[in-house]
Amino acid sequence: MAELQFVVFKLGKEEYGVNIMQVQEIGPYEEPVKVPNTPVFVEGVMNLRGSVIPVISLKKRFNISGQEINENTRTIVINFGDKQIAFIVDDASEVLTLDEADIQETPEIIAGVERKYITGIGKQGDRLLIILDLSFLLSEQEQRQLATM
Repeated sequence: MAELQFVVFKLGKEEYGVNIMQVQEIGPYEEPVKVPNTPVFVEGVMNLRGSVIPVISLKKRFNISGQEINENTRTIVINFGDKQIAFIVDDASEVLTLDEADIQETPEIIAGVERKYITGIGKQGDRLLIILDLSFLLSEQEQRQLATM
């Protein structure tokens, strides 16, 4: 049985995971430079070793209330096609290895557009992990808008 590794992060009290192969790096939160006329979930841009990349609040994208920045706040930088995007999360604490058998399909009750970036639910004992594919997080229009940043 194949094993998969996930970077585990928190938004509020919930734990999420993203395949480690999507993640370029995890770093401490740095205040992004605000950019006018962007979607509400785009916090701005940041300089990552000479490249200007968009910064997205996953809490705002998922309509989760409260974006309290503290010493645990992190940015997860992923490769998004030929671009990089930084996602703000409340904490990024570990890399978790799960067997494929420990990952269940997304429940049917989660329907619509939101379901396409939720790839499954990981289980480890009593712990549940919502597994995301962040490459499906943005619509084509949003991707085009971010490409101009």
